[in-house]
Amino acid sequence: MDIRNIAIIAHVDHGKTTMVDQLLKQSGSFRENQAVAERVMDSNDIERERGITILAKATSVEWKGTRINIVDTPGHADFGGEVERILSMVDGVCLLVDAAEGPMPQTKFVTSKALALGLRPIVVLNKVDKPAAEPDQTLNEIFDLFANLGATDEQLDFPHVYASGIGGWADETLDGPRKDLSALFDLIVRHVPAPVQAARSDEPFQMLAVTLGADPFIGRILTGRVEAGTARAGDTLKALSRDGDRIEQFRVSKILAFRGLNQTAIDEAVAGDIVTLAGMAKATVADTLCAPEVDAPLQAKPIDPPTISVTFGINDSPLAGRDGNKVQSRVIRERLMREAETNVAIRVEDTPGGDAFVVSGRGELQMGVLIENMRREGFELSISRPRVIYREENGERLEPIEEVIVDVDDDYTGAVIDKLTGTRKGDLVEMRPAGTGKTRIVAHVPSRGLIGYQGEFMTDTRGNGVLNRIFHDWAPYKGPIQGRRQGVLISMEDGVSVAYALWNLEERGKLFIGAQEQVYQGMIIGEHSRDNDLEVNPLKGKKLTNVRASGTDEAVRLTTPVRMSLEEAIAYIDDDELVEVTPKAIRLRKRYLDPHERKRQSRSEG
Repeated sequence: MDIRNIAIIAHVDHGKTTMVDQLLKQSGSFRENQAVAERVMDSNDIERERGITILAKATSVEWKGTRINIVDTPGHADFGGEVERILSMVDGVCLLVDAAEGPMPQTKFVTSKALALGLRPIVVLNKVDKPAAEPDQTLNEIFDLFANLGATDEQLDFPHVYASGIGGWADETLDGPRKDLSALFDLIVRHVPAPVQAARSDEPFQMLAVTLGADPFIGRILTGRVEAGTARAGDTLKALSRDGDRIEQFRVSKILAFRGLNQTAIDEAVAGDIVTLAGMAKATVADTLCAPEVDAPLQAKPIDPPTISVTFGINDSPLAGRDGNKVQSRVIRERLMREAETNVAIRVEDTPGGDAFVVSGRGELQMGVLIENMRREGFELSISRPRVIYREENGERLEPIEEVIVDVDDDYTGAVIDKLTGTRKGDLVEMRPAGTGKTRIVAHVPSRGLIGYQGEFMTDTRGNGVLNRIFHDWAPYKGPIQGRRQGVLISMEDGVSVAYALWNLEERGKLFIGAQEQVYQGMIIGEHSRDNDLEVNPLKGKKLTNVRASGTDEAVRLTTPVRMSLEEAIAYIDDDELVEVTPKAIRLRKRYLDPHERKRQSRSEG
């Protein structure tokens, strides 16, 4: 059977996973009466909750005698490590672009990787049935994007279709019949080349491992594209590291291939197909699985370096160990090392004390997803403020710069530009009307200037702005950037918060807790209205007397407290603060080793 390997690229929320749903349905991968979840490729709980793709996943459909292996790639640059690995398995890319929004930062990021690999793109102008869609203008913007990214003449001569993922149709012309996706299927078969590896079926077996997984029945499994030869269950293979060192020799216990949404056992892995092998004990991502006579490993594509780091430590607060069952530093280290093994974009280093670990990655969202997964598994952690990773070149200190694209109502452009180019030391690159009373702003801003900015941005734009960011380049250090302006309210007692005390504290600032919540010394319970930290007593009850006066017995009405998400909390804290993460709670606290010593120090300073 002919094979086509293709990756689908899109910005967050441009309809990629919905389009894959329709491709699966219309290719006959599901029974007529089969119950199928919406966004079926988003198998991870967090992916479903947030509506984003985090893990690259493969599926397979058959169309008129051709098997099309489709790889669903993440749309966010924080998960770019998944993209860089997965593109090495495919021979073409399908670029999905919202006809109303046009190409966005994550589109640019993944497309640049695909074009650099020489892959020929197919452009799908999605959501052309939206009232605000401008497909012709979007097509011109895509051409300009390809030209700016250094596309070849062959890549610039790209075919395109007009489509609606939710409607389940794609046509070569805007006024087509709008019936089904057959035009897209035919275009993929016609335009994407068959894998060149298919001609190397007589050579010894070679496969580069791209993703690592585990199956409860067959153990460790590695997925990749067969670069040469064939393999059958029971064959003996060896694993080579990137440097050519022999890791292990193993017997293939099972060969799996994607058939629809499921992985099915097959008799043999053929050159050019995307398959999963089982039977190894030590081999991992970027290793070469090959026949015993092969000596040289396949070259893995280089991965972009991390740009931020976060310190993961044990939870040593007074409330530690009440919610989770995985609290020891040894267990935390094992889990982080497992993550670094499967996710090549993450790096883990031990600290001198041994009870904390520096985890480096692409961005706050990637760190947030890792922490969220760990807390759901029962871990308790203390997390530091993200720090930017600097680079030294020719004696000069360089810092990562991000390209920020903002779509905002015209009324709020002044506030956004002032924050990005003033206090956060960015450079304005472009500013133009985006239609319907909106302005598009493009700026190059230091990564450290964007830590904690998302909350301010939503406040400045009254919740109507959309901010997208992507790594742009390294640039000379731009000097100090002002951090959070407000101080915090810190609890000076251990116990359970009292409504009357919180009611009196509301005039001091915004509260992060409500009544009847457990607090301890050093815990941050709110944001001070001024720029200094303030110690307060959230346990102070009302003095009781035997005199009844007018209004004495009125019920206390508290303002709803601010509840931060995990990413918001990590971005909010200052350098001397931590986020305490447990399966049931997210708390902020000051970084103090001994609360009693801290209390004595504050009294002596007072």
